[in-house]
Amino acid sequence: MNHGYFRAAAASVELKVADPEFNSEKIITAANQAAAKDASLLVFPELCVTGYTCSDLFFQENLLKKAALECERIAKECSGLEMIIAVGLPVKKDGALYNAAAVLFKGKIIALVPKTFIPNYSEFYERRHFASQASLKKNETFYFSEKNPAVPFGREILICPENSEAKIAFELCEDLWAPNPPSTKHALSGANVIANLSASNEIIGKAEYRRLLAKSTSARLFCAYVYADASSDESSQDMVFAGHNIICENGKILAQSELFNNEITFADIDISLLETERAKTSTFSQNQAEEAPEEFLKIPVRLKEKDYDKTAFFFRKIDPLPFVPKEKEKRGERCREVLTLQAQGLAKRLRHMNCKSVVIGLSGGLDSTLALLVSCRAFDLCKIPRSGILAVTMPGFGTTNRTYQNALALAKEAGATLKEISIAAAVLQHFKDIGHDESVKDAAYENSQARERTQILMDLANKTGGIVVGTGDLSELALGWCTYNGDQMSMYGVNASIPKTLVRHLVQWEADSSSNPKFKAALNDVLNTPVSPELLPPKDGKISQKTEELVGPYELHDFFLYNMARFGFGPEKIYFLAKKAFLQKTESGEKTASFSEGEIKKWLKTFYARFFSQQFKRSCMPDSAKVGTVSLSPRGDWRMPSDASGALWQKEMNDLD
Repeated sequence: MNHGYFRAAAASVELKVADPEFNSEKIITAANQAAAKDASLLVFPELCVTGYTCSDLFFQENLLKKAALECERIAKECSGLEMIIAVGLPVKKDGALYNAAAVLFKGKIIALVPKTFIPNYSEFYERRHFASQASLKKNETFYFSEKNPAVPFGREILICPENSEAKIAFELCEDLWAPNPPSTKHALSGANVIANLSASNEIIGKAEYRRLLAKSTSARLFCAYVYADASSDESSQDMVFAGHNIICENGKILAQSELFNNEITFADIDISLLETERAKTSTFSQNQAEEAPEEFLKIPVRLKEKDYDKTAFFFRKIDPLPFVPKEKEKRGERCREVLTLQAQGLAKRLRHMNCKSVVIGLSGGLDSTLALLVSCRAFDLCKIPRSGILAVTMPGFGTTNRTYQNALALAKEAGATLKEISIAAAVLQHFKDIGHDESVKDAAYENSQARERTQILMDLANKTGGIVVGTGDLSELALGWCTYNGDQMSMYGVNASIPKTLVRHLVQWEADSSSNPKFKAALNDVLNTPVSPELLPPKDGKISQKTEELVGPYELHDFFLYNMARFGFGPEKIYFLAKKAFLQKTESGEKTASFSEGEIKKWLKTFYARFFSQQFKRSCMPDSAKVGTVSLSPRGDWRMPSDASGALWQKEMNDLD
């Protein structure tokens, strides 16, 4: 099972300028190394057979002939490799010299793609030697030799592996820098992997600009971009080269080489992810229709079947916390940005309603704490006194002294107005009214408390002329872990686009940033408190009802949600990714597991069962601004019938057993 992945590699190898025989030896060696790691595509730099810096030696017939012979030799020597190989060399056709990419497969040269944009500025003077692809009216054929007598020659060529969704097109170096690069037409014609054979010299700041170009191209075109850069062994007479290889996918760098360190860079590209992104983004197909790109020549190839469940290598980092940046600095930036977006959304609602008051049910748990923090920021933005924040603590049958005291401290130190209303008597009366035995700790017992709290908050909002700020987060919405018309309901939800794993980091960031020691202490204690709805009586004064013991770890559920909702992955692929993310291997080969395979499978089944059965709660959720890339609002990212069947997903889950 390849799970939609396609393994690509970019190689910069040792080189001697104007020595095709030496260079081909190094190319063949690198090709065998890449094949040993099951690469399906290997891209070498521009003019790598001769060297990019040959200058006027390109006019020497013996160099051109030798380059052609060595190109055929590379093809022959690599004929046993199940891999598409692209090398760069100069080729002469009809009195013009072209800087071309030769595509090799199973001993044959199956295509030649000439460079379109020929730079002739600053340190570049390629027009002295090379003609542009634009001089060709259409795809033609090139007589390479009797072994390769009719090689397709042109830009409109796609290499299409029959056993993969990958469709590969080629451009060369400056093509990427052009205002209207060939890759745009390639992508609109179906290419989802763009290979660039390049010789980009190194100057101060250029590496970052090169990264930016490759990333932005892959983002704009929803494609993978495989960039192979000229070896550091190119002539340093006028320029320095660094062998900077980059492989990007949909705006992210999957892998890149160190500068001045000739090497092979590998990455497993997720073709299914790219195709899903294109399908979801309606403007992509709209552009395809409007641009009406030329008909591309599609060259089929048959690659070796790959089983990623068994492969010894996986050249892709799978983040177990996809909503939370790993690096501390980036995590801080994300927290600042998210809190700002949340606060701005609430501030706009307050200004629109000319509202000076909000009501929050403050439990002493993570979600309500975050809602309080966001409300404080929104009030500061609107220049409204924080005393207009009515923080209501409503002790019930499951409330512990720990969460109660934290709620009191948070409200006081934030400058909010605190109100305490016990719900015990009202809920007991309600039990009498509906004939419920209070000793039966069932759904009615729990949900009556949640709905009583919501009634109090709504009525207080009416009394104060304010709005109820919802506290529920994205993870709870995904699992339906909220009481319908209880904590599921509010007048504006500030956390509805924030997953639980990120909620924790947002509160931690505010704690770390606070200069108030009492506020900091309360926030840190909230962070150390088990997640719980506190609807069942405590045991020995401690929380007895722990959410993650009942529905599963939020770390796993957020991982499942991200990959299901963001990219449309099914259970089989998510299970595969979760094993990669949560089952780590040490250098000695021993596994260290955050979660076992059994646990991953168990909670994945729970996720799908709850996700499909609980859509009705999301279908009528309150207004809430989208903050991250995943939202379950019916007015935002997610539109799903409340009665949609989950049988297809459950069957795929069961087939994993």
